[in-house]
Amino acid sequence: MNLRFLETFVWLAKLRNFRLTAERLHTTQAGVSSRIASLEQSFGVRLFDRSAREVTLTAAGQKALAYAERIVMLGQEMKRELTDPDMPPGVLKIGVVESIVHSWFPDLAARIHREYPQLEIEVTSETTINLCKQLEAGTLDLVLQTDVQHGAGIENLPLAEFPMRWVASPKLNLEGETLDVADLAAYPLVSFSRNSGPHKTLERMFSVAAERPVRVNCMTSVAAIIRLVADGFGVAMLPPAIIQRELGEHSLHLLRVNANFPNLPLVGSFRTGALLAENVARLAQRTASEFALNMGPDIAIPPAAAMTAPAWGAAES
Repeated sequence: MNLRFLETFVWLAKLRNFRLTAERLHTTQAGVSSRIASLEQSFGVRLFDRSAREVTLTAAGQKALAYAERIVMLGQEMKRELTDPDMPPGVLKIGVVESIVHSWFPDLAARIHREYPQLEIEVTSETTINLCKQLEAGTLDLVLQTDVQHGAGIENLPLAEFPMRWVASPKLNLEGETLDVADLAAYPLVSFSRNSGPHKTLERMFSVAAERPVRVNCMTSVAAIIRLVADGFGVAMLPPAIIQRELGEHSLHLLRVNANFPNLPLVGSFRTGALLAENVARLAQRTASEFALNMGPDIAIPPAAAMTAPAWGAAES
């Protein structure tokens, strides 16, 4: 029986709302729904009656709640008792690309806090190129980014892959059409930073398929790319995993383009022998895997299938 699933059950019983429960537990509504479904399948009963506005406990759910609250409380007490009181507090310096910040990093931060309650984390959000330079210089302990790092004393752990899709604002009236690369060349292109993996891939793609040179507007900020494209400036290649809110609000939509684009790999890199950084990297791998399984293969691919995309070179968030 999974303690995290029982904790989700307890909070959903209190809040009666999937969105609020997801926010409280730093996960997704799909994640909450999946955990509850697993519990219901395990117990062989329905725990909640679901309506459009709220969820309420069934009779079986009422009985289960009392037990769940006791089990969760015992689990928390056990963890407190087993935590080594002599373990000195420390600081772990983590570098994270924005594609991870905008997807599953909040879940990872919560998991780190649960696993290492005395540990402080310092988070730097930067491009992959700059994060890897800082890892090599020793100013970061762990980087979660988009490129396998080759070098003495550096280890890499595959985390997941993000499929990439062309997106645009409804203001451009491109929804429903099947486009090719030449069609896209008629619009301003927005991409990750210059010399990043996605940027280089775009340049190669348009140098072959477009009849005239195209200009790619490069940005280091994912948030800026999303805002610019949502305002109708142009089109961009982005992972759907990081624009779920915009897709739900219909400020962005996915385009049908008959040209393939490699998945965006997500990688954890750390120095050999850095045990804490490696342990947190493995927490990141589990977090990314859960995110991928909850979101589905069109949004994210778990690490068992990761690291299969063509090499990006020096890739970007």
